[in-house]
Amino acid sequence: MTNKKKADIIIKLLEDKYPEAVCGLVSGKDPHRMLVMAVLSAQTTDKIVNKVSRTLFIRFPTPESIAYSAAGVLEEEIRTIGLFNSKAKNLRLACKRLVEVYGGVLPSDMKELLTLAGVGRKVANLIRGDLFGLGGIVTDTHCIRICGRLGFVENKNPLIVERTMDALIPKGEQSDFCHRIVLFGREICNAKKPLCEGCFLKEYCKYNKTKNKSS
Repeated sequence: MTNKKKADIIIKLLEDKYPEAVCGLVSGKDPHRMLVMAVLSAQTTDKIVNKVSRTLFIRFPTPESIAYSAAGVLEEEIRTIGLFNSKAKNLRLACKRLVEVYGGVLPSDMKELLTLAGVGRKVANLIRGDLFGLGGIVTDTHCIRICGRLGFVENKNPLIVERTMDALIPKGEQSDFCHRIVLFGREICNAKKPLCEGCFLKEYCKYNKTKNKSS
């Protein structure tokens, strides 16, 4: 079976298992909120970001309010999030550029998104997929781990994983695929102890087959 055929089957199985493919960041698909929350989510759980955001956007409802915020105010609001000082700095820079270069309108172009501080390809692909329907493989830890276990790509380099999966997953399916992979990773294919025995993808999983041969 080719990887493309296997990918098509796995897309359908994931859809059947997780029909509601939603982003873990509760942004309401608001561009300002999505940008800020995505930057904050680096090395932090969605749950923590969602919790902080309940009050964050009351105090900072617009890109301008973050861009020109007084020193220490934004930092205090996001203090419970890891690396909050550097994230606050990036958010000020990103929002300032967003206001002064793009008129407060979040761009959809990959190259333009990457000019915003704190935005790498993972965040840019999340934004392009969730807000603009342009697809994009979000290479978070779940995606890298699971695509490797399934046998699609052996390399853990995020860019290689992104390009490999981009060629296998149709653009229109990519955003939902990545959201479902996160759900699958949390529920079944976790990092330390994957629940292979009852996994609905085990028939197509290289990791499971290799494990059974060695046992």
